[in-house]
Amino acid sequence: MRALRILKEVDLIAAEDTRHTSLLLRHFGIQTPFTSYFEGNELKKREFILSKLKQGDQIALVSDAGTPGISDPGFRLIQTAIENQISIVPIPGPSAVITALSVSGLPTDSFLFKGFLPHKSKKRKDLLKQLEEVKATLIFYESPHRLAESLRDILDVLGDREMVLTRELTKIYEEVLRGRISEVQNQIGEKKLKGEITLVISGKVRKFNPRNVA
Repeated sequence: MRALRILKEVDLIAAEDTRHTSLLLRHFGIQTPFTSYFEGNELKKREFILSKLKQGDQIALVSDAGTPGISDPGFRLIQTAIENQISIVPIPGPSAVITALSVSGLPTDSFLFKGFLPHKSKKRKDLLKQLEEVKATLIFYESPHRLAESLRDILDVLGDREMVLTRELTKIYEEVLRGRISEVQNQIGEKKLKGEITLVISGKVRKFNPRNVA
């Protein structure tokens, strides 16, 4: 309710995807003007939005999915606002990182979120090797069309760990797959998954050493 009120009260809405945001605004009868702000036009639009903010306008930043600023160019706009002493007010909402972690059943007291995995296999494996000894729960975003090869690389580098794959959390086609990495691969099979995917993977498990037992 607070988010809807803010969208009605601000002078302008900066939307990552104006098509999705226009559906939301029409559904709730919100007539606030909106403009696009995404990775392809962020440099040009940042100056435009900054000039509006300096004039005293209030602007709401809306992402395509999840929380603005998390793995999207919104963080650069936030940096610009901070540099210009413009106040920023967070409006809590869904975040795939926390939502996926909360239903994973994996340890939540310590976790490491690394955003999207690299596109190329070599860079992806290099990153995974850096994380091999991390004991915290690991969280990644992944694109559906790279999912199969990413899971192969994760299995190859990290071993057959416990994992949870979540898709389209809080949306109509929400799906949660659990098991070892190899088991999740089998559950997916030849299916062509679509939508927002988050991978939650167990951290390095300390091996049992009987000499450490009194």
